[in-house]
Amino acid sequence: MVTYVKERYNNIPMIITENGFGQMNNPNLTIACHDIERVEYMSDYWDSLLTAMQKGADVRGYFAWSLLDNFEWIYGYTQRYGLYHVDYTTLKRTPKLSATWFKEFIARYKVEESQM
Repeated sequence: MVTYVKERYNNIPMIITENGFGQMNNPNLTIACHDIERVEYMSDYWDSLLTAMQKGADVRGYFAWSLLDNFEWIYGYTQRYGLYHVDYTTLKRTPKLSATWFKEFIARYKVEESQM
């Protein structure tokens, strides 16, 4: 899609918003926080996005959906998209495997503003 937009619209600057992976709610915190499928999705997505950027796509920003588990209009509380698990009763937040992966990914591939 990014390559298509690059070619179709003369490489306009792009910001990727609300990109995420939903998983069914699991009451077991350990299982819920070991979200390997989300990590695999994000890793594959970023492989493709970096390839498009190396081919010249003008991608200037990215926002993961979502930082925290939340209420989804279609799914209510049955789907979780967050990089952090939220206990809806206590509101305690617990980082998931995907939060750790994304933090390490950003540290590895960060782009300084002067490089843009």
